[in-house]
Amino acid sequence: MKVLLLSENEITSLITMNEIIEAVEVAFKEYALGYVQMPPKLYLSYPQDNGDLRTMPCYLERLEISAVKVVNSYPDNPKKFNIPSVIATIILNDPKTGKPLAIMSGVNITAMRTGAAGGIAAKYLARRDSQVVGFVGAGVQARTQLLALCSVFGKLEEIRVWDISLAASKNFVEEMQPRFDKQKIVSVERLKDAVVDADIVVTTTPSRTPLVMNEWICAGTHINCIGADAPGKQEIDSAILQRAKIIVDCWEQASHSGEINVPLTNGLLTKDKIWAELGEVIAGFKPGRTLEDEVTVFDSTGLAIQDAAAAYLAYKKALKNGVGKFIDM
Repeated sequence: MKVLLLSENEITSLITMNEIIEAVEVAFKEYALGYVQMPPKLYLSYPQDNGDLRTMPCYLERLEISAVKVVNSYPDNPKKFNIPSVIATIILNDPKTGKPLAIMSGVNITAMRTGAAGGIAAKYLARRDSQVVGFVGAGVQARTQLLALCSVFGKLEEIRVWDISLAASKNFVEEMQPRFDKQKIVSVERLKDAVVDADIVVTTTPSRTPLVMNEWICAGTHINCIGADAPGKQEIDSAILQRAKIIVDCWEQASHSGEINVPLTNGLLTKDKIWAELGEVIAGFKPGRTLEDEVTVFDSTGLAIQDAAAAYLAYKKALKNGVGKFIDM
């Protein structure tokens, strides 16, 4: 039985943000329409090492795509071991037989598909004339979120970035400015300066204490909350959620481990305050932004359907271009 093996470098050479956005948007719509099997993430916790491991299976029935991702989150990895904080492996299966079609690195796929979800959310929820973006956190995910936002909105007027490490935010500017030479990218020393008067705010940290305060968020702002992906994590003031139109990627996951999990647990938020899942907005079941001055929040926990759609795209392109190595299982 031959299985295609795809390395991280090969995956990176195969996929583009525009393609991932298109594939992920279709996957969200299929989920909303009821053509997806996707159990919640299963977690193993390693508190002694500040990490966890998750398994994420799914089946997109009409697209005949099935995959399982095994992924970890270890925020201390880059500093301690000089390896990514997120390491992932994806197995793409043939739903007709169950056999593995491909085994591939999922590090870049995870980063790209998460960025794509943020771009898609902003497409439906941010003001169309959005020009100023503030990033809270300057890691890998901030980079793919920027790629996705530029894919959706084209040229942005100003991109501000703050990180707990000033060196990290400066590195972000040095790396990304040449790629977006017609856009102003600046590092700021105060978190508040990244957020105030921004049209779109993107949070990509592992924080368990709110970083973005309610009084900094003006009417009409859209916020992509990306970092909270485990119980106890929270990046924005609960008061922001209380005044916002909230869209989650998946209620079951978000209520357990997304940005809304802490205020739900503390009784500061109730389920009826959640406006919709993103797929419902994409499918037209519920509107996205309806007022220029409303504050919108997208709570992203990361869904298995995003990984499956991106992995299948990479697999098909690999077959077409003769990329990867077949191994005998």
